[in-house]
Order: sequence, then structure tokens, then C-alpha cells
Amino acid sequence: MAKVKYYFNTHSLKYEKVVIPLKKRLVSVLVFLATTSVFATVIILFAYRFLDSPKEKQLKREISQYKVQMELLNKRSDQMESVLKNLQDKDDNIYRVIMEAEPIPDEVRNAGFGGVNKYKELEGYDNSTLIVETTKKIDKLSKEMYIQSKSFDEVFKLAKNKTELLACLPAIQPISKRYMKGIGSGFGFRIDPIYKTWMPHPGFDFPASIGTPIYAAGNGTVINAEWDGGMGYGNRVKIDHGYGYVTLYGHMSRVVAKKGQKVKRGDLIGYVGSTGRSTGPHVHYEVIKNGKQIDPINFFSNDLSPADYEKLRIMAAQQNQAFD
Repeated sequence: MAKVKYYFNTHSLKYEKVVIPLKKRLVSVLVFLATTSVFATVIILFAYRFLDSPKEKQLKREISQYKVQMELLNKRSDQMESVLKNLQDKDDNIYRVIMEAEPIPDEVRNAGFGGVNKYKELEGYDNSTLIVETTKKIDKLSKEMYIQSKSFDEVFKLAKNKTELLACLPAIQPISKRYMKGIGSGFGFRIDPIYKTWMPHPGFDFPASIGTPIYAAGNGTVINAEWDGGMGYGNRVKIDHGYGYVTLYGHMSRVVAKKGQKVKRGDLIGYVGSTGRSTGPHVHYEVIKNGKQIDPINFFSNDLSPADYEKLRIMAAQQNQAFD
């Protein structure tokens, strides 16, 4: 209950009750309410500007944590990029060199970057720079890793083909060196045993006793295993090794291989003889690449030591008379 106030009236010399007019009361109330509202507004604005609500504090903590995680992600992407660069360097300068393949051009590895700004929707935020840079790195890494993965698939295929190629190459002598009696004649111009004139000799003559085993020089498919029909090779075997390579074995006493047969390096295909146009027991051996007869001396890598190879090379170079 409001206190009743009195004042002393000097005219009537009496205490009289103070009566406040209604209008003045309303004005006082309005002034009080206005002052309170202004003060409350100031407080609210101050609190809104300088004080955080519990929800805002939680959101700021989450944003701070996200920023830390984004920075860690950025650092990890830098580490991944370094590892990927190392793999790319090995791919271009080691693996592809061994496989005799061209390195991947930089424009292929870096394709799809730059140009239209596809990160525009990430701009305009407090941490936009960090978010955009990290996103760019991850996109770039993703593209480069995809290209590198495809490159490794290609290298693996090349390695598989290389293994098959190495197995198919004619890389051994057609008869064991323990049965060999030297080199009858090498590749190149030699004295023909019949006409006694210089004529091209398209292969190697390996003299050996009749019945000495003859072996396939590499993996392949037998395409001929029969009498040569007047070509002078007598009983012969021809093997297609793929990759453009064919080998020929002539003057056999007996043919073991069959036409269409799959053979592996070192498989028995026949025996030394002197059939056809021959002046003594031996095997005439040819290496043919893309239809052209080439020097077999370059294909005895698997069963000769460096010293044996040099000795064979010197004997093959002698200008002697051929056996066929």
C-alpha cells in the first residue's frame, strides 16, 4: 500500500494530504517506463554485442574445433601430396623406364585444374581461405591419385607383358654347350660349302654328334615341323615366339615337336642330324624378327657366362666355310 504524503499549508496553518493529479501520474509512469525500456535496451544490446549465450558458446567451440580439424586435414593433405609426388617420380623415372614406357606428361597429371572457380560457394565466410585451399588440395589429390592408379595398372600390364616377352625371347642355344663342338659358322657372309663362293649365311651352325638333343630357345608355338620341301634345311622346326620373333632349327635327324604344339624354353623338339643341304651333322639355327633374319649372337643371354659369350662371339666372327 502506497504511503500517504502530507504537506504543511502555510495559509491554513494545517497539514494537508498531498494529491497528485492523474495527468502528472501518467506522465511519471510513462517517463519511468521509457527510462526502463531504454536502460533495458542498452543492457540487451550490450549483452548481445559482448556476451555469448550458452548456444553461441557451444557453436563457437564447435567452430574452433572444426578449424583445428581443418588445419590438421590441410597438413595431412600436404603430407599425402609429398608421398604422391614421390610415387609419381618413381613411376616416371624408374618403373616406366624399366618397362620402356613414356612418362606421363605433366599436362595429363594436372588436367582439370584451374579455369572456372568451382569453389565460389565456399567464399564469404570467416574461414573461407582455409576451407577453399583445403578443398582444392583434396580435389587435386583425388584426381592425381586416380591418374596414378591408372598408371600403375598400365605398368603392371607392361610388367606382365615384359615377363611373357622375356620368357618368349629366344635366349638359349639350341643345343647344350656340353654337346657342342665349337661353332661351325656364324651369321654373315661365309664360303658356301657347295659352290665355294661368298654367300650370306643367315644363322648359326652348331656342329654336334647325330642324335644330340635340340631344344626350343624360348616359349612359343610350333608352326612347322616337317621336311622343308626342297629349301635345303632338311627336317626342320620353326617356332613362333610372338612379339615378331621366329626361330628355325634345320637338318634334324628326327623331329619330335608337332605343328601347333605349345613349347617352353628348353623343351626337346628334335635331334641333330645332317638332312637336307648339309655337309656334316649340325643344327642350323636362325632367329627371325618381323620376317628378317638377324644375328643370333645377341640372343644367348640365359645360358652363357660373360667369358663363354665372348668366346662364342669370337668363334662366330671367323670367316670360315658354312656347313650348309
